[in-house]
Amino acid sequence: MNYTYLFIDLALLLLPVLLFSIRQLNFTDQSKFIVLAVLISVFSFSIPTEFMTQLKVIVFNPPYLSGMTLWQLPVEELLLLFILPFSGLAVYLFLNHRFPANSLEKYSLAFSNIMLGVCIAMLYFGHQKLYTLFTFSILFVFILYIEYVNKIRFMYRFYRAFLVTLIPFYMVYGVLANLPVIQYNSTETLNFNQFNIPFETPFYFMGMLLLSIYLFEFFKLRSRR
Repeated sequence: MNYTYLFIDLALLLLPVLLFSIRQLNFTDQSKFIVLAVLISVFSFSIPTEFMTQLKVIVFNPPYLSGMTLWQLPVEELLLLFILPFSGLAVYLFLNHRFPANSLEKYSLAFSNIMLGVCIAMLYFGHQKLYTLFTFSILFVFILYIEYVNKIRFMYRFYRAFLVTLIPFYMVYGVLANLPVIQYNSTETLNFNQFNIPFETPFYFMGMLLLSIYLFEFFKLRSRR
C-alpha cells in the first residue's frame, strides 16, 4: 500500500484546520452548515468524477494509492473532493472576517457574465470532449442560477476566495499531475495544460467551491428564519 496521495490530502487539510482554529470564524457555531454543504458538494461531484474514471478520462495510478476504493473511486480522491471545497470555505470565511467590506459586489454580475461567456465558448470548442463538457456545463448552470434566480448575494466574496484558494490548489494538483498520481486523457480535454494540469481542472474546482459556498449561505439563511 502506498500513501502518497493520502499524505498530499492530509497536507492540504492543514489549511482549513489552521484557519478554522481562529476563534473569530466561529467554526463551532457554523460547523453543521459547513460540513453539510461540503458533503453535498462531494456527492454531487463524485458522480461525474466516477463516470469519467470509468471511461478512462481520468486515470489514477495504483503505485501512488492505498488501494481502498468507494464507488470505484480511490478514497483519496473522495477525500480530496471534500478537502478542496472545505479549504475554500475556510478561506472564504477568513477573508470575509478579515476584509468585511463588500463594496465590489456591484461588479460581480458583470464578471459572472464574462464567466458565462467563457463557459459558452469552451462548450462550443470542446463540447465533444467529456471533461470539457462536464466542467463548463456544470459551471454554466451554477453561475446562471446563482446570479439570475438565487437572491443571496455573495459572488464577489466567492470570486475573491476562489482566487486565493487557487494557490494551494495549484500546489496540490501540480504534485498530483507531475508524479503522476492522476492522468487525464488528452483526447477528452482541450489539451491546453498548465504544469500538466488540464485547463478545465481549476474550473471544475470552481464549480465545487461555488456549490459549497452557495449551500453554506443558503443553510445559514434558512436557520435565521
